[in-house]
Amino acid sequence: MKLLTAEDLAAVPDRPRCELLDGRIVPLGPTSDAHGGIELKVGAALDRFVSPRKLGKVRVGEVGIITRRNPDRVRGADVLFISNERWATRTPGKAFLDVAPELVAEVLSADNTAAGMMQKLREYFALGVRLVWVADPGSRTVLAYRSLTDVRELGERDTLTPEDVLPGFAVAVSELFDS
Repeated sequence: MKLLTAEDLAAVPDRPRCELLDGRIVPLGPTSDAHGGIELKVGAALDRFVSPRKLGKVRVGEVGIITRRNPDRVRGADVLFISNERWATRTPGKAFLDVAPELVAEVLSADNTAAGMMQKLREYFALGVRLVWVADPGSRTVLAYRSLTDVRELGERDTLTPEDVLPGFAVAVSELFDS
């Protein structure tokens, strides 16, 4: 079986929700209503801060990020922030980002296993992502990873403040889980 590249995946007509792992398409099931709501709230909070300040781009909804080549891996991020500086270094016209965003937010869903999420985190940090938020709808918590070993759990009474990535940004964790 021929291994696919990121470019092959981009050319698939009516591409289903999926990721590319080592050249093979891995289908992902539909997300839950809660997942979509949290994704939207995280993206909206980031965009309310980023857009008026013209700091970069916020993207929502399984945004493809090339995390490895030969064999290719394309991961779908639920939400991301990429600064203008990093945005300027991407390859224009590519379907998927070929540079690391500064911040990625993932919302746990039925497709996620602990081992799978840790592998995704490894790839993000190896690529140069500086901060990953993992929102858990079940426990209504957010794990804020700065590396695989530097992680902080935030509950509904806490506030997300990624000071070194987006100085001045703050959002209450409880706001992300309100329906």
